Parts: sequence; C-alpha cells; structure tokens
Amino acid sequence: MKRIYLDHAATTPTDPRVVQAMIPYFSDIYGNPSSLHSFGQEARTAVETARNQIASFIMARPEEIVFTSGGAESDNAALKGIAYARREKGNHIITSAIEHHAILETCKFLEKQGFQITYIKVDPNGLVDPYDVKKAITERTILVSIMHANNEIGTIQPISEIGKIAKEAGIYFHTDAVQIFGHAPINVDELHVDLLSASAHKLYGPKGVGVLYIRKGTKFTPFLHGGDQERGRRASTHNVPGIVGFGAAVELAKEGMVQEAEKMTSLRNKLIKGILDSIEDTRLNGDPIKRLPSNANISVAYVEGESMLLYLDMEGIACSTGSACTSSSLEPSHVLTAIGLSHELAHGSLRFSLGKFTSEDEIDYVLDTLPGIIEKLRTMSPLYRKETR
Repeated sequence: MKRIYLDHAATTPTDPRVVQAMIPYFSDIYGNPSSLHSFGQEARTAVETARNQIASFIMARPEEIVFTSGGAESDNAALKGIAYARREKGNHIITSAIEHHAILETCKFLEKQGFQITYIKVDPNGLVDPYDVKKAITERTILVSIMHANNEIGTIQPISEIGKIAKEAGIYFHTDAVQIFGHAPINVDELHVDLLSASAHKLYGPKGVGVLYIRKGTKFTPFLHGGDQERGRRASTHNVPGIVGFGAAVELAKEGMVQEAEKMTSLRNKLIKGILDSIEDTRLNGDPIKRLPSNANISVAYVEGESMLLYLDMEGIACSTGSACTSSSLEPSHVLTAIGLSHELAHGSLRFSLGKFTSEDEIDYVLDTLPGIIEKLRTMSPLYRKETR
C-alpha cells in the first residue's frame, strides 16, 4: 500500500543532510558550550555558527537570536517577556482570533494576571485588517502579536503593514512565523517586527529546537531562570545537536526555497481544483491567493472530518482534520468558526499540507481515492440524506 504524508504543517521529516550535520554533536563533539575548556568551545563554535546562519536568513544580528525548545516556548517567552517588562507602561495586548494556541492560551494566562487582551476578528478568508489593529491601539497598549501565516488555513497576513502601524505607535510587534519560516523570504526590518518565533521541525530540521528573534534594545523579561545562557535571556544548557540541525536546515532552505515553493504551489492548486471539481458541496478555506504554497484546507459538507481522516489513513494517506483543536476536544476549530463556518461544516474539514518531497503521483492518488471515501461516508450520513431528498 502507498504511504503518502500530507501533514507537513504538523511536522516535516528531518532532511537526511540535516541528520548528518547533527551526528558528530551527539558523541564526538559533546562538550557543554558554556564550558571554557576546548571541549566546550568546540560546541560553542557550532552553536554560534548556527546562530549566524539563522540571523543571516532573516537579516538580523546574531546577538538578536535566542535559541529555545520550539515554537510554543518562543511564543510564550515573547508575550510574557514583553508583558512583564512593560507592565509599568501598560497592560493591553492586541492579537487575532485565529492565532495558534501557544499564543491564545498564553493570552488567557496573562488575562488572569491583570492584562487586557483584544482579539481582532478576521474576514472570511482569514485576513486581519491592519486598520482594525490601528483602531484597537490605546495608550495602554504594549504589544501587538499577529501570526505571519495561519497553521490551519494557510492565510498569509499583511505583517509589514501591521508592523509599520505598531512601530509608528511605539509599540512592540511580535509575529509567530513558525509556519512560514524557511518557506519564504523574511526580512525583520521590512516586516517591522521586534520579536519573531520559529521552529526547526517545520522546515525539515529536528524537533525540540526553536528560536525567538528579539530586536536589539527591546525590553524583555526572561522566561527561564537559572543560568546566563543566551545573554541572560534563556537559561538552560544548549541543545547543541538540535541547534546545529536548525542551522543546517536553514542553509538548505536558502538553496531550494524558491523552487520548492513553485513546485508546491502547482501541486497544491491541482489538489484544490481536483477536489472542488470532483466532489460537490466542498469549499476552500483561507485566502485563495495569499496563502502558504503547501496548504489546502477543504470543508466537505455532511461528513465528519475524523471519519475522512481515518478512511484516508487506511488508504495510506496522512493529513489532518480541522474539526478539533485537540484530540480530546469536541469543539470545532476556532480558526474555521472565526472565518464564518458553521460548526457542522467546520467539523467536516481536512487540511492537506504538502512538502518538498511530495510528488504529482501522490496528488493524483489522493484525487483518485478521496471521492470514493466521501461518497461512502455520505451514504451513511443522516444529514446528507435529509438535505438531498
């Protein structure tokens, strides 16, 4: 049976070349980078090389790159680090209704600490209107945090416009760039961002390592305490193999990013058109143009997302469903309801996310397989029979 992986937004396979770059740092070059002896300094050199690679990729200074354990920690550190550092100035934070849970749950936590959060609504394509951000700013606003690209529907936000508004108001601006980092060019100055989150495992690097870009001069309270690593901004022994892997993944992204985006856009468009043309009562979620090259989020009426997911998995196709935020939740995706979908339609959504190794044959296989699955599930759906009588 074919095995086709179309869930790259969840995680990507580690590129074999990244693995090879990491291997020496598990058992040959194993010193603690904070140690002064030669073993430690060999590891320190590797860490600083990766720091330079990542900084160069986003047009930042090396000292502005802080290594973390991943996107969730970077998001937490960004929001809490600014909130606590700027508390004497104000307690108001602006974000959007479709952020990743690492942002939304952190905002809920901060609300309990006395901070006020404004959740900007999005349009039916999932876009934030920069003017809505501008209107929400008050004299107590200390931070704006808007994701660069949505992890569920792939919509890419007008980050540069929003960043310019925040800059003109003298307010720090953070973006969760986890989904787009390594898949499109990023220039922190052009985006006007003060903080940016990224994670290695979304760009064919290892799990368990991320970065938080913090612009020089930004007032920031550390999230972790216990050591002076990362210029006192993040205590913890460095994950040297992971950091090396992140740097290697970034170097590979530089080489093939444009070509990979073109290939994925073509295959994504074929997948979207094929599904919409062959299966009635389906719709594309997210902006049709301003979206990640890899993302195709489709809602299928009268069918449960989990059922589609399981049937596809039995045919060797891995994707994800937009029907629940967590496996234990019966609530529909907050992103899909925010763009106006009913609970029923949100529950019948699939997210296909392509990768650089995805082939046209694999897309053809999905298009050959999915219509039969939908037909079978709809014959068992009381709602479908009722609506189509």
